[in-house]
Amino acid sequence: MSAIMESINESAAPMAGKPAATATVVAAPAVAAPKAAVEKERSKGNGLWLRSTTLLVLPPVFGVLFLCLMWEIVSIKNSGIPSPLVTLKAAMELFADPFYSNGPNDQGIGWNIYASLKRVGIGFGMAAIVGIPLGFMIGRFKFLSGMFNPIISLLKPVSPLAWLPIGLLVFKAADPAAIWAIFICSIWPMIINTAIGVQRVPQDYMNVARVLNLSEWKIITKILFPSVLPYMLTGVRLAIGTAWLVIVAAEMLTGGVGIGFWVWDEWNNLNVAHIIIAIVVIGVVGLVLEQILVGLAKAFTYEDVKS
Repeated sequence: MSAIMESINESAAPMAGKPAATATVVAAPAVAAPKAAVEKERSKGNGLWLRSTTLLVLPPVFGVLFLCLMWEIVSIKNSGIPSPLVTLKAAMELFADPFYSNGPNDQGIGWNIYASLKRVGIGFGMAAIVGIPLGFMIGRFKFLSGMFNPIISLLKPVSPLAWLPIGLLVFKAADPAAIWAIFICSIWPMIINTAIGVQRVPQDYMNVARVLNLSEWKIITKILFPSVLPYMLTGVRLAIGTAWLVIVAAEMLTGGVGIGFWVWDEWNNLNVAHIIIAIVVIGVVGLVLEQILVGLAKAFTYEDVKS
C-alpha cells in the first residue's frame, strides 16, 4: 500500500510545478436575424397600420356615401329637393367667389359667415368675462351660491330666442340684440361648470391653504384654477356649440348680414340648393369651433399634468 502511494506521489510531483491552465471564454458572434423574419415583422407592422387606417377612414366614407344615397332617393321622390350632384355644382359656383359684395343685402357666403362668427365672438367673449369669474365666486362662497342658484335655475331653461325681443327693446338694433342672445345662451354653461369645478376641489387642498395662511388670490391662482380648468373648458366648449346654434336662428329673425339671414333670404328666393349648402357650412363651422376648443382643453390639461 505504501509503495502504491509513493508511486502516485512521484507521478503527481511533476504536475505540481506546472502552472494551472487558464480557461479562455470566447464570445459567440451575434447571429443576425434571418431576412425572412425581418420581412415578416415588417409586413406585420404594415398590416397593422393598414388595418388601423382602414378602420379610421372607411366608416366616415361609408357614412357620407349612405347619406348621399338617401339624399338621392329623396330627390328622386321629391322634385323640389335638388340632388347631391346639382348641389355640388351650385356649391362650386358659390365658393368660386365667396366674398363678393353687391350691397348690404347681396353679399357672398364668406361675408355672411364672417358676420355670424363676429357676433358669436363678441357675445361669447362677454359671457366668458362675466360667467367664469361669477362661477368661481358661486362655487367658492356658500352665500353667493344660495343667492344665485335660484336665479340660474329659473332663467337657464328659458330659450335664448325668448330674450331676443328684450334685446331689440333695449338696444333698438338687430345686431346688438343678436349679440345679447348669444351672451345669454353662452353664460349658463360657463357659470354652472365653473362653479361645480370649484365645489369639487378636494377639501384637503383648502385645509392646507388655510394652514399656510394663503391669500384669496393665491388660493384662486395656485389651487382653484388648476383644479377647475377641465370643468371650465368643458363649459366653454358647451357654450360655443350653443352660441353657434342660436346665432343662426337669431339672424333669421333680425335680418341683416349673417349665415342665418342668408338661409332665410335663399328660402325667399326658393333656392333650395343654397339652403342645403348653408346647412353643411353651418355644421362644418360648428365642428371646427368645437374641435379647436377640444384641442385647447387637451393642451391645457396636458400642461397641467406635466407641471
